[in-house]
Amino acid sequence: MTIETAIEALRKLLGDRLSTNAAVLEQHGQNEAYYPTTPPDAVAFPEHTDEVSEIVKICGAHDCPVIAFGTGTSLEGHHLAVQGGISLDMSRMNTVLAINSADMDVVVQPGVSRNQLNEDLRATGLFFPVDPGANASLGGMAATRASGTTAVRYGTMRENVMALEVVLADGSIIRTGSRARKSSAGYDLTRLMVGSEGTLGIITELTLRLHGQSEAVSAATCAFPDIEAAVNTVISTIQSGIQMARIELIDANMVRGFNIADGTSLPEAPHLFVEFHGSPPAVKEQAEQFGGIVSEYGGSDFKWSNRPEERNALWKMRHNAYYAHKALAPDLRAMATDICVPISRLAEAIDFAVSKSAALDLTATIIGHVGDGNFHCALSFDPDDKAQFARVQDFMHQLAKLAISLNGTVSGEHGIGIGKIKYMAEEHGEALNTMRRIKRALDPQNILNPGKILPASNL
Repeated sequence: MTIETAIEALRKLLGDRLSTNAAVLEQHGQNEAYYPTTPPDAVAFPEHTDEVSEIVKICGAHDCPVIAFGTGTSLEGHHLAVQGGISLDMSRMNTVLAINSADMDVVVQPGVSRNQLNEDLRATGLFFPVDPGANASLGGMAATRASGTTAVRYGTMRENVMALEVVLADGSIIRTGSRARKSSAGYDLTRLMVGSEGTLGIITELTLRLHGQSEAVSAATCAFPDIEAAVNTVISTIQSGIQMARIELIDANMVRGFNIADGTSLPEAPHLFVEFHGSPPAVKEQAEQFGGIVSEYGGSDFKWSNRPEERNALWKMRHNAYYAHKALAPDLRAMATDICVPISRLAEAIDFAVSKSAALDLTATIIGHVGDGNFHCALSFDPDDKAQFARVQDFMHQLAKLAISLNGTVSGEHGIGIGKIKYMAEEHGEALNTMRRIKRALDPQNILNPGKILPASNL
């Protein structure tokens, strides 16, 4: 039994929806990070759940790996076929199946993107809040437990996925959860699948929690003398009970990148970008209260606006941070990492990142969802400069070790994939063996996205 015989069987099932075209394989082997292009042996394009089930059964019968593929925007190589096999492209399963406005939930196929969903929801007065920088597929967002700028108020995918339909490694189809808002019935298999990165099952349908569009929204920006003052402002804001919808920290280098890429003229100092949702009086009061806290910590250049075009421009700039970072060193590649620590240790962690990147002579930028202690660091490097690449790797290693030492995690958003496997034992200890047992129970042949999350061993 080989991958080649699996491809022959899949071709009979799918016809021209199984591709071995070199360009298609190349596309599915690329990634947004620094990992080498890793093409699969073939790409399958299923159109419904039963077809996914049949594909997985065929792959199981031939010991052929199968790797779910959303939009390929993950940052730790989650979708790469590192052991060969079939890339399962879910882009044709892209239908919004049911919008339940009265219950504020929606049922979608995994290939629906977050922007597509919110376009479909526009007339309902509801929206889906989770917003990673890329226009990712919702199946991929659930599989990687994605987050974004609004997590401080609306939560991550973990809080917003109510139920799933999943194809397991033996081809069986299960449903986890329901449309009920709470349940005490049995194991929480939905949470088990969310964040499993396609290693435990293939998501074929999602039921998602929706939220009401706010009557009023305002956004603000402000500059600070240093990172500590900005982080202390965040802590005081949260402790004061001010309802922030977004609160983002941007370091001075990232501001410089925004000014270059977007033609802005922000003071090149640490900044907070914030947003408030609610009724017009509540939003006005929240903005004024926040402005008072900003003043206490030496903040300046405080500007706020409720004009949609200004808010949209601000968050578009924020979501294009990767390109703003690239503007600082256009001829170099960019590599990104993230950690998450208790918010009381956030200033310490960011100061470490700033000082360490400077000591290693690296171009680095920092941007973070500081309301939950998570920040991202992007670094520029020349892939042909081995010494520089080694310094980048050293920085990322030291940052991950720091996160664990501060009782945090090596990734608050990007996930494990192949890039952070080496830290799993240190972060999880004996719990890692429990994860292995779950993997063996659900995927004894190790055909579902092998080589991800769990360090190599006898799975």
